[in-house]
Amino acid sequence: MIEGRLVAVDLETTGLNPKTERILEIGAVLVENGEVKDRFSALIDPKRQISQRIVELTGITDEMVAGKPDIQEALPEFLKFCKDYPLLGHHIIFDYSFLKRAAVNQGYSFERTGIDTLAVCRKFIPENEKKNLQAACKWFQVQIEKSHRALEDALAAYRLYEAMEQKYGGKYPEVFSPKELKYKVKREHPASKRQKEVLQYLIKYHKINLSVQLDDLSKNEASRLTDQIISQYGRIQ
Repeated sequence: MIEGRLVAVDLETTGLNPKTERILEIGAVLVENGEVKDRFSALIDPKRQISQRIVELTGITDEMVAGKPDIQEALPEFLKFCKDYPLLGHHIIFDYSFLKRAAVNQGYSFERTGIDTLAVCRKFIPENEKKNLQAACKWFQVQIEKSHRALEDALAAYRLYEAMEQKYGGKYPEVFSPKELKYKVKREHPASKRQKEVLQYLIKYHKINLSVQLDDLSKNEASRLTDQIISQYGRIQ
C-alpha cells in the first residue's frame, strides 16, 4: 500500500491522439493510505460531434454532453481536486498527455509523478495474456462495476493496483512507487481570424457539414483541417 495520497484517474476521449482529439469525461478517486476518500466525475462538452464508434465504446452521446462545461471550465476543478498528488491509471501516460495539453493551453503547470498499472501488469501477467484494464482485473479477480466510463475505470485501476501490490509489493516495492511522467507539450494558440475565414469559405464552397466548432480550434487544428478539406475536396476554383 502506498502511504499518503494519490489520485487514480481515467478519461474518456473523442479519440486517441491528444493533439487532435478532446476530453469527453474525467473520472478520478482520491485515495489516502489505501482508503478512497473522495470522487470526481465530470462530463465535458468537446465542442465537436462524437463519432458513432466512441458512442458505442463509451455510451456517451452528443445529447449527454450538450450544455456541460467545456474543458476550460472543468479543468480547474479537477486540478483543485488532484492538487500535486501522484496520479495512477492504466496506461497513465495516455490520460496524462490529454490533461497536460489541456492544462498547458490554459497556462497551468502540470508536472506529475505517476503509477502505471499497465506497466505493473506487464511484469506479473504472462506475456501471451491480454493486459487491458478489463482483462487485468479479471486476472487478479478485481470486480469492475462498469467499463468504459471514467469514474468506474479510475476506481477499477486503483483496485487493480491494490490487488497487485498486496500480492507482489513486499518483494518488488520499487515497481509500485510513483515515477516521473514525461510528456512534452507547447501551449497552442487560438486559430486566427484569417484561418477561420478561409475555413468558413471552404466549408460553404464545398457544402461540407463540419462536426467541429471553428471558434474552438487552435491554429494547428485549423491548419490541419484546412489541409484535410483541400486534400479531400480540392481548392476553390
